Amino acid sequence: MKTAVRYFTRTGNTKKLAEAAAAAIGVEAKDISQPLEEDTDILFLCNSMYCNGIDGKVKAFLKASGHKIGKLVNVSTAALKESTYIKMKSYAAKVGIPVDYREFHCKGSFMGLNKGKPDQNDIDNVKKFVGKIMK
Repeated sequence: MKTAVRYFTRTGNTKKLAEAAAAAIGVEAKDISQPLEEDTDILFLCNSMYCNGIDGKVKAFLKASGHKIGKLVNVSTAALKESTYIKMKSYAAKVGIPVDYREFHCKGSFMGLNKGKPDQNDIDNVKKFVGKIMK
């Protein structure tokens, strides 16, 4: 099974989760500026909420890569919102990408909110989450 991890981050919070997820399955976490080179059965897409939505760069990546993605698994951080899952699922449907019903979300630090998040507990939990998906 071909698996990949891609991420988009402005602050570095999401990159921490992406690197932990990638390490758990033995692949390299790559920024979304690096396109998928081949068909991928499972894409762990690590992202965050920006201005109450998904960043346009993430949307552009999905639009360009959708034909190569068998299933997307959402991994997200956000300072205020609970998750990007609903917005991600809605946009992915528009470009023909199925989204797994399971997701990982944790708080991210932003402008003094949730200081230190994601923390080691979040890192450990994303590794466990990825392990469950891969079973």
